[in-house]
Amino acid sequence: MKAKIGDKVIVVYDGFLEAGEVFESSEASGPLEFKIGIGEVLPAFEEAVINMEIGETKTFTIKAAQAHGPVKAELIHRMKRSTLPDHQNLRPGMVLGMKIEHEGNKHEIPALLTALDKEFATLDFNHPLAGKDLKYKLTLREIKAAAASG
Repeated sequence: MKAKIGDKVIVVYDGFLEAGEVFESSEASGPLEFKIGIGEVLPAFEEAVINMEIGETKTFTIKAAQAHGPVKAELIHRMKRSTLPDHQNLRPGMVLGMKIEHEGNKHEIPALLTALDKEFATLDFNHPLAGKDLKYKLTLREIKAAAASG
């Protein structure tokens, strides 16, 4: 049996960056279960699983444009340090939960503190994997056929 759109599948995987460092692994989080075709994972990840058989292992790369997109300069902001929470204890590399308002709703989103001086902080609101090609090694463990997954 091969995986197809509509099936629920269970995979184990490791995700690597170009330099070889692991950015994500099911060894830490447990096997990943998702339904193919409904957008629970990156479309290119779904496409890689289609037509795989149980026990099959595949290595593939998702280019940055199909993963989390390019780094967008408009998502990098320089702000007064004094406007940030706990501004006395900031240091580059920290991820801050920033509250923003979008279409009348308040959201908390992560921002990476990339630079800091006495008066200003530079925050990057891009996804941490933006601009990066992602390499995966995955093994298909189980297929729950569309008719059986209800």
